[in-house]
Formats: sequence, structure tokens, C-alpha cells
Amino acid sequence: MPAFGLFRKPKKQEAPKKPAVNPQEPEKTDIPPQELKVEPEVSSKTYLKAIQLKELTDLEAIKEEVKNGNILILRISHLASKSIDDVKNAVNQLYTFSESIGGDIARLGEERVVMCPKNIRIWREKTPEKIAVSNEPLPTAT
Repeated sequence: MPAFGLFRKPKKQEAPKKPAVNPQEPEKTDIPPQELKVEPEVSSKTYLKAIQLKELTDLEAIKEEVKNGNILILRISHLASKSIDDVKNAVNQLYTFSESIGGDIARLGEERVVMCPKNIRIWREKTPEKIAVSNEPLPTAT
């Protein structure tokens, strides 16, 4: 019968203890303070939102939405029914804002405008040049 006392497990070595953290002292890091910049939090998701532009006061909320990275479809018919000059003013302001942030803006028909934040571009179809109508046959590859 084996003697149980002869085969002992070696004791585990204890890890060195870390000094207690004083909550009143700032935590020390290896990164210099000038490199510890906090970036403004931007949502990681992009949303497509439909918004009605009713008054010129709505422009600030629209600009904030685009700054946050959202794509907007603006319905301008309500404002157009009040004043065409206000529509022109609003679109000019939005165009200037869009250029300043590197975004994009385009008209969607008669009643809508689409705005995109930077990193998103609006595809614009290029119309083919009109082919002159003539009685001569078109050249072929053969």
C-alpha cells in the first residue's frame, strides 16, 4: 500500500501583488497626455431618414442629422407652398453646408432633395450624347 504522505503536490508560486490603486491619484499610462485625445462619438450605423422641410428653422436639425452620418430625403413641397424664395434660400444653405463637410446633395424630382454625409456619394446618371440621325449605316466590328 503506497504511503500517501510521500507524494505531495508542489506549492503554487504566488504572483507578485500589485500595489493598491488610490482612487484619488490619476492612473498612470504609457501614452503621453497629448496623445490621449477623445474623439466625438459618432454612431457606427447610418440611417436613411425621410424628413419634411416645413420651415427654415428645420435646417439646423437637418444639418445635425447629416453630421451624425445619416442620409436624408427631404420633402420640400410644404415649404414651397409657402414661399419659393424660402426654398431657394434653404437649398442654397444646404448646398453650402454639404460642400463644407464633404457631403453630397441632389434633387430627386420636383418635391424632394437627398443629402448624404461624407464618405457617401450620390450616383448621377450621365446621359449619352444624342446620335445624329442619318441615312448612313453605323460602322460595325466586322
